[in-house]
Formats: sequence, structure tokens, C-alpha cells
Amino acid sequence: MNQQMMQQMQQLQGQIAKAQQALEETIIEASAGGGAVSVVMTAHPKINSITVQPEVVDPDDVEMLQDLIMAAVNEALEQVRATQMQQMAGVAGGLNIPGLTS
Repeated sequence: MNQQMMQQMQQLQGQIAKAQQALEETIIEASAGGGAVSVVMTAHPKINSITVQPEVVDPDDVEMLQDLIMAAVNEALEQVRATQMQQMAGVAGGLNIPGLTS
């Protein structure tokens, strides 16, 4: 590997580390049921909190609560995926390595 390629690889490693740090610091919020259940997570992803409004807790309808939690988490994960793609596109766009870029 020549010196220029080594420098580009080191730059890439630095850019990836910065992108990962940005994902850890990016907060995603999503809710379901008109705010009855909300989820806050980082774009890394890591769930920071799940909030359930007391009025949505019905012991006779646990399935609805489970569905709301699942919907809120899935919405947050969709936002995470979009954020991750955006971060990685920024890293890939800055590369000029023959064979890896068009």
C-alpha cells in the first residue's frame, strides 16, 4: 500500500469515528397513540427512555399498550436508520479511493 492510500485510510478511520460519535449524540424521539407512548433513543441506537401515559394503561387491554410501545420503537428505529444512512453517506462522499468511489 502506498503512502497516499495509507493516509486516506487513516482519514477514513477518523471520519468513521466522528460519524459514530455523532450517532451516539443524536437524539431521536418518536411516539404512538397521539403521544400515549413515546420513545427517546440515540441514533447509535440505544434506548434512553420509554414514557407511557397513565391513561393508556388498561389491565384489560395489555395488547394495545404492547402495540403502542412497538409502534413507537419502530418509528424511532426508522428515524435512526435514516440518520445512520445520512451520516455514512457523508463519510463515503469524502472518499477518493480508486475502486471504492465512482
